[in-house]
Amino acid sequence: MSTRYRPALDPATLTAIDVHTHAEVSATGHASLDDGLHDASSAYFKVAGKRKPTLEEMASYYRERNMAAVVFTVDAESATGTAPVPNEEVAEAAAAHPDVLIPFASLDPFRGRAAVRQARRLVAEFGVRGFKFHPSIQGFFPNDRLAYELYEVIEETGTVALFHTGQTGIGAGVPGGGGIRLKYSNPLYVDDVAADFPHLKIILAHPSFPWQDEALAVATHKPGVHIDLSGWSPKYFPPQLVHYANSLLQDKVLFGSDFPVLTPDRWLADFDALAIKDHVRPKILKENAARLLGLTPS
Repeated sequence: MSTRYRPALDPATLTAIDVHTHAEVSATGHASLDDGLHDASSAYFKVAGKRKPTLEEMASYYRERNMAAVVFTVDAESATGTAPVPNEEVAEAAAAHPDVLIPFASLDPFRGRAAVRQARRLVAEFGVRGFKFHPSIQGFFPNDRLAYELYEVIEETGTVALFHTGQTGIGAGVPGGGGIRLKYSNPLYVDDVAADFPHLKIILAHPSFPWQDEALAVATHKPGVHIDLSGWSPKYFPPQLVHYANSLLQDKVLFGSDFPVLTPDRWLADFDALAIKDHVRPKILKENAARLLGLTPS
């Protein structure tokens, strides 16, 4: 018998909604990344101390800060050989903590129709609100037809497709990058998805280095495409990203941290010093996310 997530949060009472956090370890101790890739990622992001909070610990962490967090695993088992933290475990943790956790799932596109069936089940039985794709780790171009049946389900159910874009700290510094290829995460490949699925809600994750201008072009051209600001301290944001966030994309840019590799505390402290207009700041921190996730009327 599944436990279905039903949100119990009021965006008006929250300080922020973090749309990008990772469930890195299962309650059983199983991790989604092997030790080599995990340690290289920690070194890349200069993470000191413990980095593998449990889902229970994540709920407590965000509750202490009066924030909500979108949380997901990454299913790249076909490419890495490592099983992900189960989507069901993520969704059940969110159902147990509906005041702070918002469940996304992740499905390996190479699972084919089995992934399509699982997507429908995760939405219907567990109430997941979106799906995370990491093209570089999963080893596929977002516009590859192998993923199109998955996108059909996501569009049909009104959930969100979140794509990693740009460089990744996973594999950074490992010989050959751990076999991870950056080319898959150019946001222009997501432009094809947005054109082929015009009602699909899409998030381009991260400042998309070295393709920041491409991401801005896609988000300004395609109504359903949004950008989250996770994975970078705001003090390093490219100036054109800040300009668009303050103007044309002020209703489509979202706060995300990339927790646990970057904490919301650090991100928000640096965001305070960023030249963001007063009326835009609450949109980025929670209003845009609340609307996109269906937590407030659109």
